Amino acid sequence: MSEDLIAGRAPIAVRTEALEQLLVERGLVDPAVMEKFIQTYESDVGPLNGAKVVARAWTDPEYRERLLAEGTSAIKELGFGGPQGEHIVVVENTASVHNVVVCTLCSCYPWPVLGLPPSWYKDPAYRARVVREPRTVLAEMGLDLDDDVEIKIWDSSSEVRYMVLPERPAGTGNLSEDELVALVSRDSMVGVAKVSASPEGDVQ
Repeated sequence: MSEDLIAGRAPIAVRTEALEQLLVERGLVDPAVMEKFIQTYESDVGPLNGAKVVARAWTDPEYRERLLAEGTSAIKELGFGGPQGEHIVVVENTASVHNVVVCTLCSCYPWPVLGLPPSWYKDPAYRARVVREPRTVLAEMGLDLDDDVEIKIWDSSSEVRYMVLPERPAGTGNLSEDELVALVSRDSMVGVAKVSASPEGDVQ
């Protein structure tokens, strides 16, 4: 293994592949099991699932009501569930209320609909500061909210995991459900960003 890899200067994909090879060579990981995990997170778990939930809620008022009343079961209607997705509560952003999700004690996260938590979500600085000074933290992350917008912080735990139903952006009334899916970003479902009327490209 090169010094660059050891020093952590190689791209993440290269380092991941090197680590996988090492674990397989030492008999610590079954390649078939590893492949199954990779396939699961590429195809069955991730922000794309959450984007589909959001797009359905935007286009189907009855589904939206079920989603806000009983998130877990409504999400399962679309085929998404499993570990870390047993107790999901969905909170809705509006013009006057903006919801943000955090896990102050760890990094609890609804994996079936949002995938693995990003590094910033697990960072102690985010977990501590977004509770105390949410408006400032959101501004630092590129989201400026008007002073009259109420910010609500939801603390996820192993018992309850939260997901944000972002506001549907103006000018998207003629878009299909599939086209709306492409607009929804992972960050908007955590509450640190809004949905733009043009594709974000980070749902997969």
